[in-house]
Amino acid sequence: MAPPPPAPAAVAAAARAGGLVLWLHGSAETGEQSRGQIAPYFSAAPALRLSFPTAPIACVGDLVLNAWFGIPEVPITATTVRDEEEVLEAVERVHEMLDKEVAAGTCPTNIFVCGLSQGGALAIASVLLYPKTLGGCAVFSGSVPLSKSFAGRVTPEARKTPVLWFHGMADRVVLFEAGHAGCAFLQELGMTCEFKTYPTLGHLLVDEELQYFRRWIFDRLGISQGTEAARPSSSSLSNHEDLH
Repeated sequence: MAPPPPAPAAVAAAARAGGLVLWLHGSAETGEQSRGQIAPYFSAAPALRLSFPTAPIACVGDLVLNAWFGIPEVPITATTVRDEEEVLEAVERVHEMLDKEVAAGTCPTNIFVCGLSQGGALAIASVLLYPKTLGGCAVFSGSVPLSKSFAGRVTPEARKTPVLWFHGMADRVVLFEAGHAGCAFLQELGMTCEFKTYPTLGHLLVDEELQYFRRWIFDRLGISQGTEAARPSSSSLSNHEDLH
């Protein structure tokens, strides 16, 4: 006699066992643009799901573009002030995505919140204020958009989420000092923050970063790297100069 089929909930949990990378794009971009840049790096791991939401439309002066929260003047420095109410509203949207994923059966430690520029700033803010330990957070050319007064709201569980931070020393949009200060703040909280420095890199998303990023994700999920994904052509990478 054949065994009964697994319950729907068990099937859903099994389907989500490979984990999720939630990628938050920079301002003036879209989720689909990010998909074209990031997804090829994970083609060798079909069990790992990728999500690329698009930020709401916002008016910035005469411009209409996608942005997660208000855009201050650039360059972003270690002391740049954002409208934290807007940042927190964006964080709530990200938390809704995470809660839905966890409710559907994904283990929080298999979820990675990642992003570029403004998306990287939102990624780290979302991880800091999420009440569970996640698999990790990767920040590319980003910054911490919250003041240090929020340190008391970071739970012990959130502090266990590891962070990988990439930043170019030639970045003229989000200055290197902003990224370095953000990583130092995380370390003050007792969090693990691996800071990858690129001396000649500007505000760009480049192959070297994404290759390392993929290995970092695979290591944490226990995915074999014996079969490497094809390396995308340089034309598929972002020469990113967003407004942040």
